[in-house]
Amino acid sequence: MHIDYFYQPVSSITKLAVGMKSVKVDKRTRFQHVIIAELYEYGLSLILDDLIQVTKADEAYYHEALVHPALFLHEKPDKVLIIGGGDGCAAREVLKHDIESLKLVDIDGELVELCKTYLKEINQGSLENKKLELVIADGKEFVNKERELFDCIILDLTDPFGAEIGRELYSSLFYSKIKRLLHENSVLVTQAGTAFYYSKVFDEVYGNLAKNFKHVFSYENWIPSFGYSCCFILASDKYDPLLLNREKLEKVMERKNIPLKFYNPNTHEAMFKKGITRMLV
Repeated sequence: MHIDYFYQPVSSITKLAVGMKSVKVDKRTRFQHVIIAELYEYGLSLILDDLIQVTKADEAYYHEALVHPALFLHEKPDKVLIIGGGDGCAAREVLKHDIESLKLVDIDGELVELCKTYLKEINQGSLENKKLELVIADGKEFVNKERELFDCIILDLTDPFGAEIGRELYSSLFYSKIKRLLHENSVLVTQAGTAFYYSKVFDEVYGNLAKNFKHVFSYENWIPSFGYSCCFILASDKYDPLLLNREKLEKVMERKNIPLKFYNPNTHEAMFKKGITRMLV
């Protein structure tokens, strides 16, 4: 059987060969190259600027790890902001919680519309949920103008070593501005790429958060379609992420009774105890 391969960049040198079954969308928006395809072994997938963002097979490993530690850490996250996340998968996870409102800001309106149509099987229609307010805007400009305060902010961005449109949203200046949109007891979480292949970039992102928040904690989870263990960073002035221990998590998960595929007290402990894998050479 002949298989066409898509070569997913893992680092500046390493690539992961992924079999591509069929292509549903292949177009360039104003901001990025979008491919929505069926991949062998991974199923329906979203690829932006040659980097896999979402696959049906393993997206829960990423989105549940990104969203739920922050929302379980906060005592009552009523108002949530997502910057990025135009695929709607992080929004899907946030909407499982008993929140009052969710605002999602993404720069690429064309991408959002494509995901409404082609990724509904994965995002479960979250982008059209009545609790979600969709804002098509540059994240930096939005933060400069916004006056509403949020209990939790989720930065679901392209990698800090990836597309140009996302890089400035990992800077110390951006974190200082976004902090103005947080209560004293709020929580922020961002994905931060891979510390194994891009240790200097990860250190910079972590350091930029540490300049702005009292408590900063990193954890990671293996994402098969990314070809690496993806890093996440929690930040808060009130909540020490390590206070979200097994006993507390079991209680809050039992009370909220949220349907999850990957995230549970066991996987939480594994992510939080493992630490960040670093390059040794």
